[in-house]
Amino acid sequence: MKKALVHDWFYTNAGGEKVVQSLTNVWSDFDFYTLVDTLNDKDRNDILKGAKTTTSFIQNIPTAKKNHRKFLQLFPLAIEGFDLSEYDVVISSSSAVAKGALTNQNQLHICYCHSPMRYAWNLYFDYLKSKSLMKGIKGWYAKRVLHKIRQWDVVSSNRVDFFVANSNYIAERIKKIYNREATVIYPPVDTDTFQLNVDKSDFYVAASRLVSYKKIELIIQAFNKLPNKKLVVIGEGPDKKKLQKIAEKNIKFKGKVSEEKMVELLQKAKALVFAADEDFGILPVEAQSCGTPVIAYRKGGLLETIIENKTGVFFDKQSELDIINAIRNFEEVEFSSEAIRQNALRFSRQRFEREIKEFVEEKTKQFFGEKKIF
Repeated sequence: MKKALVHDWFYTNAGGEKVVQSLTNVWSDFDFYTLVDTLNDKDRNDILKGAKTTTSFIQNIPTAKKNHRKFLQLFPLAIEGFDLSEYDVVISSSSAVAKGALTNQNQLHICYCHSPMRYAWNLYFDYLKSKSLMKGIKGWYAKRVLHKIRQWDVVSSNRVDFFVANSNYIAERIKKIYNREATVIYPPVDTDTFQLNVDKSDFYVAASRLVSYKKIELIIQAFNKLPNKKLVVIGEGPDKKKLQKIAEKNIKFKGKVSEEKMVELLQKAKALVFAADEDFGILPVEAQSCGTPVIAYRKGGLLETIIENKTGVFFDKQSELDIINAIRNFEEVEFSSEAIRQNALRFSRQRFEREIKEFVEEKTKQFFGEKKIF
């Protein structure tokens, strides 16, 4: 059977790309389609086993490789421009528009949904505020574009035969927005690389892309009021300079680090501090895989991966005071690094690859009958 894999864009090696990497571990004969592809050779080898991708016309627009998101209004047209008619099975890996790829009634389309488009739905007002688009002509245009995107997003959800969600939290969002049921298969976490370390150092770590919705600023403001506690911040992003300006001397910025360095820092950290409302949250599971507990916002996918007072502690509001109180509560709890890692093993790469293989093969037989083998 001919297979296509459609992914929103390839420009980094983050959670969505880890899913694609595992899919290529299970099936090695995909043809790949994406809006924009700027992967370096190492990431291409890791994620796609060195394969080339078919890209959309957005790839050739000047500046698109540096900032493809500013062409949001063109995404539906671009994803619908791929001719996938020769494929029996299409798998989309979607947090934006990949699930809107055009297929016909003779093709099976399975979508692994990381989330319905965040900036059009649950992060709509956060996005407008962070970009100063609540008022004015630019604000009016942005709202109009996102209104049209939401309409297209709901209509295009009907092109998917079966949805797979990365958490129960996202399955609920899919149900509310698309009125579709989704099977939950948690994404893969590389528990083999993120090995247990019981010897912890006296620093906390925060890591993510440095953008507003990740709430790194809140974590920094909390640690500004805890001068005797050390925080290491990992990541790059548009908010980096702003965050560096407000940070006190007990906070150090590491920028983008190698996977080896990330593993080392997570292994040695006293705890990972995580303040975002995450759909699943691979990083907190990677930390737990190292035997490192998590101080986390009590919302989203983290409620499915962290066991309170056993693998971490929660705080209820995204506020400085709540984070400070959570850190103080955390320091009163005794944690077992071995038990924390054991919890993380529930989300291993091997488990994901087994579950996704069984799901896709079952749906293939259901769709085509026994005549074709995936």
